Amino acid sequence: MSAVRPAPTQCVGPNYRSESQKPTAAVSTDVEVDTVTILPQTPQLIALLSIIRNKNTQRGDFIFYSNRIIRLLVEEGLNHLPTVEHMVTTPVGRSYDGLAFQGKICGVSIMRAGEAMEQGLRECCRSVRIGKILIQRDEETSQPKLFYDKLPEDIADRWVLLLDPMLATGGSAIMAVDVLKSRGVPEERILFLNVLASPQGIRNFATKFPKLRLVTAFVDQGLDDKNYIIPGLGDFGDRYYTR
Repeated sequence: MSAVRPAPTQCVGPNYRSESQKPTAAVSTDVEVDTVTILPQTPQLIALLSIIRNKNTQRGDFIFYSNRIIRLLVEEGLNHLPTVEHMVTTPVGRSYDGLAFQGKICGVSIMRAGEAMEQGLRECCRSVRIGKILIQRDEETSQPKLFYDKLPEDIADRWVLLLDPMLATGGSAIMAVDVLKSRGVPEERILFLNVLASPQGIRNFATKFPKLRLVTAFVDQGLDDKNYIIPGLGDFGDRYYTR
């Protein structure tokens, strides 16, 4: 069995509450990788994750609460895109020194589970272009194999938000990034968003792509002997689309 770290726990809640007033919960494993951002381990996030981890959660609730987490990931991901100074005039005639997004973006989902994250991106970015990559495991070699890709023709000129809810060993995500790089997308212009990651997957991914940023909601304890994330949440795509 692969190495599994014990789950860290801490009191969670707003700072104005004393430690005795805060419940204790399992929080994300910390990773010492500068290019990885883990969402703040707030009571809201931990509660949402608890719902989608629960094996008894019905499909409708799984979809609803997964979408809430995905929205948080997208909002945080957009914080990492470049902005420029931008002054506007308000309806009362006063100026406001604000910011404007710089450059074009697109989303690329790793089918099929990654497609569940497309709506969250569309809700934050109107008329955003979406590309797709289908990667499946070769039954003979157990290695990821590219079956299909459809990407915007000008993807090399865009910032790319790569979408896949689960990062286990990192094999599929690494192949997806290789596809993007082969189409001219610089590594530093790719941002990978995912719901759950394993420490092993993050290590493999960050070693291969040291300039690529990753935003995740939670880093779990590790992988079992079948390379499933544990404690995990099961097969995200099956629970989102079929169960």
